Amino acid sequence: MFGKSSKAPASTTRPATAPVPAAAVSSGQEQRNRSTRVDTQIGAGTTIDGDLQFSGVLNVEGVIKGNITASGDGETLILNEQGRIQGEVRVPSMVLNGSIEGDVFASGKVELFEKARINGDVYYNLLEMAVGAEVNGKLVRQKPAESHQTAVAPQQTAAHADS
Repeated sequence: MFGKSSKAPASTTRPATAPVPAAAVSSGQEQRNRSTRVDTQIGAGTTIDGDLQFSGVLNVEGVIKGNITASGDGETLILNEQGRIQGEVRVPSMVLNGSIEGDVFASGKVELFEKARINGDVYYNLLEMAVGAEVNGKLVRQKPAESHQTAVAPQQTAAHADS
């Protein structure tokens, strides 16, 4: 009765460490783990004027005036509803519910929620877009870098074997 309680549905629980869109929290165990671990947070009312490089998970509720680059392949950018970025964004994956003025380059998944606004081109591998999200620019599908490299390598090996 008091010691055990039934587990609440994932869609109603929200991690205290990272206020991300509810859909991001409810989209599976892997997504929940990735979204709840926040390595760096830029709070509401904070403005950063300059380029930013990060590792891990970056949660932005404030304003960044500059380019954002992730330092590795497992990094994630979370841009909350009140968050704004004015500059180019280069990340493996992102969860967006705020606004970006600039081009976006994502080698992995881009999730655009209903209040997401991008004024620029989006280069992506996998795109999930909710009703109400806006992209004022081109959507350009990019193939994963790994599959492109493995497809080129056998052809180069065969060409060298013939010579």
